[in-house]
Amino acid sequence: MVRPRIIETDNGLQGEIMAADYDAMMRHSRNKGYLVTDMILKAGVTSGLVLEIGPGPGYLGLEWLKRTEGTTLQGLDISPEMIEIAQRNAQEYGLLDRVEYVHGDACQMPFEDAFFDAIFTNATLHEWSDPVRVFAEIHRVLKPGGRYVIIDLRRDMPALVRGYLWLITRPTHMRPGLKQAVNATYTLAEVRRMLDQTPLKGASVQKNPFGLVISGAK
Repeated sequence: MVRPRIIETDNGLQGEIMAADYDAMMRHSRNKGYLVTDMILKAGVTSGLVLEIGPGPGYLGLEWLKRTEGTTLQGLDISPEMIEIAQRNAQEYGLLDRVEYVHGDACQMPFEDAFFDAIFTNATLHEWSDPVRVFAEIHRVLKPGGRYVIIDLRRDMPALVRGYLWLITRPTHMRPGLKQAVNATYTLAEVRRMLDQTPLKGASVQKNPFGLVISGAK
């Protein structure tokens, strides 16, 4: 299941209190089996040095590392508070030797060209201040043949699905932000129009009841 991030600002998820709340929400999602690890693996992101854009507290990437062998992960996040939490969670998982968290903006990634074997991200697309630029950066830092998968909610999800997401969101005081997150997401047509302006214009864009899955290879 795709899980939403909550804060809609140009600076991402900021502040120690909100970061702690988001960590609690994503830990609950992990414990309930709501993370989208299977979707990432199904998209062919299974090996090498991989970038996760917007890891937040890190659970998705850490679960991905657990299910892959010989892999390493770099997580790029705009929030110093989230990086600190992700590092603590990586230590709890015993995976500090396979993951590094980097502070930075996805619109201008601090990495060399053709640096990563693959890239994934979940529930961050709607937070990007300039999605077209981020799509171009994804293409730039991927090695030739490298795979990518971008997962997010979609604004036109069925009302019953919205209601379901509301009911399962914990802690419950995070629920009001869910509406903001969903309303900030994109439709399939909007995503395709943005991709057409980028080197990723050949990407596959698939719709499911919860959201969108954008995937392909450089």
